[in-house]
Amino acid sequence: MDRQGPALLDLNNIQVFRGGRAVLDGFTLGIHSGEHVAILGPNGCGKSTLIKTITRECYPVLRPDSSMRILGEESWHVFALRSLLGIISNDMMAWCTGQALGRDVVLSGFFSSNDVYPNHLVTSEQKEKAHSAMAQLDIVHLAGRPVAEMSSGEARRVLIARALVHQPRALLFDEPSNSLDLFARKVLRETMSQLAKSGIGIVLVTHDLSDIIPEVERVVLMSKGKIVADGAKSEVLQSTTLSTVFGLDLEVTKRDGYYHLW
Repeated sequence: MDRQGPALLDLNNIQVFRGGRAVLDGFTLGIHSGEHVAILGPNGCGKSTLIKTITRECYPVLRPDSSMRILGEESWHVFALRSLLGIISNDMMAWCTGQALGRDVVLSGFFSSNDVYPNHLVTSEQKEKAHSAMAQLDIVHLAGRPVAEMSSGEARRVLIARALVHQPRALLFDEPSNSLDLFARKVLRETMSQLAKSGIGIVLVTHDLSDIIPEVERVVLMSKGKIVADGAKSEVLQSTTLSTVFGLDLEVTKRDGYYHLW
């Protein structure tokens, strides 16, 4: 794990409101550069708000006793930040679904759009980087296919390629297996494992324990906008703790490096 240089994320006692309600309150979290972390919790616990805060769609309340830094900086031009943090989310999945071709969705990562439009000047270097990202994920065959004609799993890999074109410092996956069938989930998890092994940081936000790939060393468990456990995966993923957080009598099992709930 590369822990040199500034932390990927350094949140200290932040408070974030949505719809007049404090969704994150007194929230403190640090993630090292190159670290592989899963942020786990039930729906409504604040996970998506955390992602939107990292991507600057939501902002913490300005308070003297709180701070937020991403890669050591307190303020960012959003477009510059997007070139360093690749985001794969369900919101983006819905935004990019349409007649845009696979290669154009990947290229759109250079313009923070969902397609290549007449005002976009695509360079030969950008085309080479887009092709390289698609080749890395073995989806070159999807370059000329409209996203609307792809399976959910294929479209998800196109979005990952879109995030990779900048060679970002980290990838943020927000509930990545939603709407995917069993085969597509398997391919997605294999893809995340390959990316983690390549050295890129992985921040995985999920409510599904089986999304947590073996390369993830640390789990942050959230409930009602707060962190209730943070540590080594084997220590956090315990039946008693997860039963309390999810409000069910649960049993945790492990197989081939993956954890499952019963």
